[in-house]
Amino acid sequence: MAELRTEEEQLDAIKQWWKSNGSALLVGIAVAAAGVFGWHAWQRYEAGQSAEASNAYQQLIAIASSDTLDDNARTQAFSLADGLQSDHGSTLYADLAGLLEAKIAIGADDTDRARQALNDVADGSDRPYMKGLARIDLARLQIASDDPDAALKTLEEAVPGALEAQRQNVLGDAFVALERPDDARKAYRQAQSLAQDADQTIYGLQLKLDDLGAEDAT
Repeated sequence: MAELRTEEEQLDAIKQWWKSNGSALLVGIAVAAAGVFGWHAWQRYEAGQSAEASNAYQQLIAIASSDTLDDNARTQAFSLADGLQSDHGSTLYADLAGLLEAKIAIGADDTDRARQALNDVADGSDRPYMKGLARIDLARLQIASDDPDAALKTLEEAVPGALEAQRQNVLGDAFVALERPDDARKAYRQAQSLAQDADQTIYGLQLKLDDLGAEDAT
């Protein structure tokens, strides 16, 4: 990855990543809900929550799904996310709100808020899957912010098996940014193997390996 010299370049790189991956994030959040509880359990969970929390979450997901947001919509989204986290902090709604808050914050060039939202889920959630998902997204944000060393530290902790292929993929990105091609190649190959075993798809992974070229002879 080319060195990012200015804050503006960093923001452009982060926004481009989220523009390319925002829809995938929303899908991942939906999968996370199903993965943590199972579909029927998730339905029961929703039914057992307060109408206020359910309505707030539905409004937040609707805003986050929009391709274009104005300042008023972002302000409303942040207010909804803050309310879910303060009033329903122990619920899955709060974890999901944190991930959505990060996505919306990037669109507003508010990387500090995005980073804090992801840190809150990574450090505060009681759900290993949600913690892992937040940690992976935080590492991506750190790489795009020209801080791959921080990304490596973020990814030191283990994640649930269903997320390990994604973790290895982002590890590879961090190693590329640090100009460690052998480590990157190893991580990408591990991600590829794990994804195949789990019947997962990680788009662009083979292109990353191709860009690294053949392994140097030793």
